[in-house]
Amino acid sequence: MKKTSFEKIVLTLILVLLGGSAFAYIGPGMTGGVFAATIGIIVALVAALFGLVWFPVKKLLKKRREKTALESDK
Repeated sequence: MKKTSFEKIVLTLILVLLGGSAFAYIGPGMTGGVFAATIGIIVALVAALFGLVWFPVKKLLKKRREKTALESDK
């Protein structure tokens, strides 16, 4: 009997959800690496958001200053 992909997915989910404990040890080296990677991802996301917001605002402020400088010269 050939299993469909849905049956395979359901079987996989059942096996994953009913799995027991691994009783594994994560040493300090692995913990430090996971911690550093997590901090790196967070910093990269914050930097990307900052760049997406700051540079358009900076350009807008520069245009505004130039406009007020031209008006004050008249």
